[in-house]
Amino acid sequence: MLSGTVRLITYGNGMAKTMAARKSLITLFVVILMVMLAVTGWATMVQPVWEWGGLTTPPDHAWTIATLADAYCGFITFFAWVCYKERRIVRRLAWFVGIMLLGNIAMASYVLLELHQLRGDDSMAILLTQRNG
Repeated sequence: MLSGTVRLITYGNGMAKTMAARKSLITLFVVILMVMLAVTGWATMVQPVWEWGGLTTPPDHAWTIATLADAYCGFITFFAWVCYKERRIVRRLAWFVGIMLLGNIAMASYVLLELHQLRGDDSMAILLTQRNG
């Protein structure tokens, strides 16, 4: 119990930032979950997924919209990690635009750039957690 108290005193500001980040991430992922449940439920009501035929017939637009929503929710999820990694707002904004416009092309490019910066003996934990200037 005492060590927890010492930690709160020692890392007070850092702990507050961690709690704020945690609450922001919880909010973000609750919103993503709700959007995905809503769009998937709506698309299911319009047309069963096994009847989807692409963009050729009018009812097929529901699953096209659901698929786009799923992709962009994934892009936002990846961008949350980019926001953690990148400390500079300009870099964050540039990667946001890239990810929203190019999707997985930008995401793969980001990971490849991060992998390129690793030294031979670095662990994958470095890739995931080390923040950039």
